[in-house]
Amino acid sequence: MGATLLIIVASVLSMLAVVAVWANSIVRDTDRYVATVAPLASNPEIQAAVTNRVTAAVLAQIDVEGLVKELSDAAAERGVPPKVSTLIGNLDGPITSGIKQVVSTTVMKVVSSQAFETVWTNANRRAHAAVDKALTGSSDSVVQVQDNQVAIDVGPIVAQVKERLVDAGLGVASKIPDVHTSFVVVQGQDVGKVKTYLRVLQIVGTWLPVIAVLVAAGGVLLAFNRRRALIGAAVGVFLAMLLLGLTLTVFRSVYLDHLPAGADAGAAGAFYDALVRFLRSSVRAVGALAVVTGLGAFVVGPSRPAVFTRRFFGRGIASGREVAMSSGMRLGAVGSFVHRFKRWIGAAILLVAAVVLFTWNYPTMMVVIWTAVIVLVGFALREFLDTGPTPTA
Repeated sequence: MGATLLIIVASVLSMLAVVAVWANSIVRDTDRYVATVAPLASNPEIQAAVTNRVTAAVLAQIDVEGLVKELSDAAAERGVPPKVSTLIGNLDGPITSGIKQVVSTTVMKVVSSQAFETVWTNANRRAHAAVDKALTGSSDSVVQVQDNQVAIDVGPIVAQVKERLVDAGLGVASKIPDVHTSFVVVQGQDVGKVKTYLRVLQIVGTWLPVIAVLVAAGGVLLAFNRRRALIGAAVGVFLAMLLLGLTLTVFRSVYLDHLPAGADAGAAGAFYDALVRFLRSSVRAVGALAVVTGLGAFVVGPSRPAVFTRRFFGRGIASGREVAMSSGMRLGAVGSFVHRFKRWIGAAILLVAAVVLFTWNYPTMMVVIWTAVIVLVGFALREFLDTGPTPTA
């Protein structure tokens, strides 16, 4: 009963540990954070949101009525008939539409350019000095969390648009002052609560995975049948990762369905997907590790499928060794050494694999799978080199 309880607790802790490591990496690792938010620069939803917000900010700084009045006054000074002056005075609508089209097109060119991606990436890298921007909301960087909102400052983009408009001949754009404006990509009443929870997980991020592994190990050691307990722990962790993955998907839908009026759902979804991209990768990696561990524990067991699998591959490797030796290959002392220390060699292979996985920065599912493949190759090589006990005279 105690072993079962520990395994269940370890499974729950594995979910929290994955989230904790993710939150901790976003805060402490600049490259990790930049890799998380950099793809947003080329995301169509984000680009559309930036274009709309920057266009609105620029148009708000252009006095169309004043521009029309200047045209009307200039026409009157040159002796243009009154009807023509009146007609010019009624052009504020078409002029506004034309300017909006010019500004929107210019903004889209800036936002979809490589220059925007560079500005976006560099800005976030510089901003990471105050790395709690995404979790604590205490930063004044490009990405901010305040008043239950995640907003992106698009002021630098306004400056680039201003330069391009002036170069294109729209002289009135030169009067646009320095603008620091932002658009909201994430907004909700629960952002503050989530921020607090993630902050706590970020603080314990270093130790929670270790605690989860120790609790699982304790459950396995206390169990009467340790092999079955290990399989149970692997299944529990896999189910925990499956639950966490489903939770991330469901939470995304619920979150987007409860966005306040006026919020950009596309940008909010893109920002959410970017933030949890590496979290999803970690979920898949841990799930794959659980599957590999469970299968390994099953294969070494006494069940008929396990015994058949071992014999099938063992006899195949033995046949290959016999063919090689009949062709002149001699293992000699190597074969005797491998046979004598076979268990230790197997333990060393597993230990090296464990060290690789636990010291690899953010292992992916493919890292886990390839590590498992290399372990299988190592055991196959060990079996191939094992020539059996040295015959006695």
